Amino acid sequence: MAKTQLNVRVDEHTARAARERATARGMSVNRYIEELVKQDVGRQGHTFVEAAADFMKQYESVFAEEFGADREGRR
Repeated sequence: MAKTQLNVRVDEHTARAARERATARGMSVNRYIEELVKQDVGRQGHTFVEAAADFMKQYESVFAEEFGADREGRR
């Protein structure tokens, strides 16, 4: 996948912490931040799926009544 350059500004404390954490993990600051974003996106996706599953479970009887298992395409 092609890479895109993204420039960000952070305070010195945050920059120092990012450098230290990246070094401790044996990776570049770029890679460290990329991994943090990927983790955050994954967490959001997981949270969405959990919320959707909870919603479906909560309203299961309503969906069954409205759409029923005997509707076309369901067996």
